[in-house]
Amino acid sequence: MTRNTQYSAVNLIEAAGVDPDLWSRLPDDAALQAAVRAIERRNIRVVLLDSADQVRDALLELIPEGAEVMNGSSTTLIECGYPALLEENPKGWRDYHAVITAENDEEKRHELRRKAVAADWFLSSAQAIAGTGQVVGCDRTGTRVGAFPSAAGHLVLVAGTNKIAPTLNDALRRCREYALPLEIQRSQQVYGVPSQIGYVVIIEQEAVRDRVTLILVREQLGY
Repeated sequence: MTRNTQYSAVNLIEAAGVDPDLWSRLPDDAALQAAVRAIERRNIRVVLLDSADQVRDALLELIPEGAEVMNGSSTTLIECGYPALLEENPKGWRDYHAVITAENDEEKRHELRRKAVAADWFLSSAQAIAGTGQVVGCDRTGTRVGAFPSAAGHLVLVAGTNKIAPTLNDALRRCREYALPLEIQRSQQVYGVPSQIGYVVIIEQEAVRDRVTLILVREQLGY
């Protein structure tokens, strides 16, 4: 079950003026299965789950004991209970994010953030997934998508199937017409300034087998 928060899409939609019926619908099973096949042809492993409650066990199975983990800011991860899992930390993961937040020197903290995209295991989400298999991530500074191309040893993306759009063009439109307005609202509330798209990364074809895993959940998660 999704853990809605203050910054979940349902609480930002009205202010953002976006259309969830257009950009956040769950696909039917035929469209979903076709998308999964298309994603896997691009050398991206897909784990298909029925519920956000299953994400915890999927991550525990996937990420080895004692691994170095880093995560990008992600409403989806929060809605799936990842912060609680990281706090409990039953497999003794080394949390790189905790190292960054514990550093008080701004210059050193910036350097740690730069290195964080090369963590052994980097967790994030995607803003859109094309039914043709491409996975699209975007953010303002690159901290969420810098790990996508090759920096991270392993990249784990968690996304609701509501992020699937028919084509790559539709996926890019979803980023601008749905995800961005919602992120602007969140950023305005959290930081007092709006957000913008600074970087767009498209995973067209992953080169390294088993490096990228997409955990797809049959629920409306994130934006």
